[in-house]
Amino acid sequence: MSVMSPRPESSGSRAADPGSAAIRIRGLAKAFPGHLGIGRKVALPGLDLDVPSGEIFGLLGPNGAGKTTTLKLLLGLLRPDAGEIEVFGLPHTAAEARARLGFLPENPYFYDYLTAEEFLDFYGRLHGLDASERGDRVQRALRRVGMEGRGKTPLRQCSKGMVQRVGLAQAIQHDPQLVILDEPMSGLDPIGRRQVRDLIQELKAEGKTVFFSSHILQDAELLCDRIAILEKGSLRFSGALRELLPSQIRGFEVTLRGANLENLPAEHLWAGEEETTLLVADAVELERLLAECRSRELLVVSIWQRRESLEDLFLRELGQEPGGES
Repeated sequence: MSVMSPRPESSGSRAADPGSAAIRIRGLAKAFPGHLGIGRKVALPGLDLDVPSGEIFGLLGPNGAGKTTTLKLLLGLLRPDAGEIEVFGLPHTAAEARARLGFLPENPYFYDYLTAEEFLDFYGRLHGLDASERGDRVQRALRRVGMEGRGKTPLRQCSKGMVQRVGLAQAIQHDPQLVILDEPMSGLDPIGRRQVRDLIQELKAEGKTVFFSSHILQDAELLCDRIAILEKGSLRFSGALRELLPSQIRGFEVTLRGANLENLPAEHLWAGEEETTLLVADAVELERLLAECRSRELLVVSIWQRRESLEDLFLRELGQEPGGES
């Protein structure tokens, strides 16, 4: 859903200042009553976070890390116990700040007796869009999320993935400068996920800021300029992906096919009926293995470079590397 507020005429589609902070969070704290109202459960002990304008920023963490709580505080759906939140240099509760953002919740629940077009027109009215422009914006938003031609379908007849697309359409139809998405790939098939990834990249190309939470690390690695990792409400890691993930090769995975695969100079990773995958540490060992393959007349099916991935970084920062303590 979008966070509604009267739209000041000065906001519209005004571009954000390059290099400025779209979101600035300082000392953000929130606790909830414990079980049966006994004690307090701390969700965020005091979060500091900056999200630069014009970038795609991923908020990552395991279940219960505080991702959704952070988003709800940012949107004004919850009140913080302490701390400050600014959106484009304004208090996050200011009308102008709220008018410049759009939001898709993790599990959207909409008026399911409305068609997709009626629903989007309703949200356009709440945003103060003129009747003369609402129709065009509705159709454009539906096209951008892959729902063209389905605007007259009642939401109650839509699949979870279709509802997710309609929710994304309402988050962007008023042309916000900041788009906040809570698990945007939830319920989508591979085609839908690809379309949403493409849309997020389009929004960035238009100069908009996209701030999303996700547990799908592959999507975050493909999309994000920067990430932050939360654990139990505390910031464990934050920075630019190009700086966080080293570019050096960590080894090579080589898949071979043939009859004589015994005692090759490499670590076995996987063995099937027809193919075997081996791991070598560097280019020198790779050349030694390939020379041995040639002498044995083995077929090299593939060679894949192993590099540090976001999953490796995520698990390491949470102390859950394979073979390590969790």
